[in-house]
Amino acid sequence: MGTSSDDSFLSILRGWRTAPEAQAGRQPVPDETLLAALREALAAREAVPAAFVEAGKNAYAWRNIDAELAQLTFDSRRDTEVLASMRSEPAPIRALTLQSARFTIEVSITDDAILGQLIPPQSGTGEVQTQSGRVSNTPINEVGCFVIEPKPDSPFRLRVRTTDQADVVTGWLAI
Repeated sequence: MGTSSDDSFLSILRGWRTAPEAQAGRQPVPDETLLAALREALAAREAVPAAFVEAGKNAYAWRNIDAELAQLTFDSRRDTEVLASMRSEPAPIRALTLQSARFTIEVSITDDAILGQLIPPQSGTGEVQTQSGRVSNTPINEVGCFVIEPKPDSPFRLRVRTTDQADVVTGWLAI
């Protein structure tokens, strides 16, 4: 803190502590002592232990405990044997199929977007969560289709909430 902010803190603190101390017959606490205590309190507030931060992150991870996990059952990038027998070069669109007990999520990844559909069709909201912490929402229309633009630039996962209260989340997907 600079001198001017020290002076404004001191004027506030003097007004706050003068009346009660004078009534009780006590001597006022020196300004330097008050400022040192204030600096210590502010420093303690900013210095959160790493274990406490980690415990908070772990507790936050449990917020999805009620969401059903959709399992990756098909990835066109991994199915190299089938692709090799059908084409001489890889397809420009990557296809993924994610299966849950309630529905299937069909996903096509293009150069600039992710196109998806729920089977059987149902409306709701899709949420894209990236490992970098960015979250974005996209509507899912009545035939189960959704578009995510722009395509995430880091690993991501999808969370789908349908209007009939289904809550499904995928594992982390790398593009």
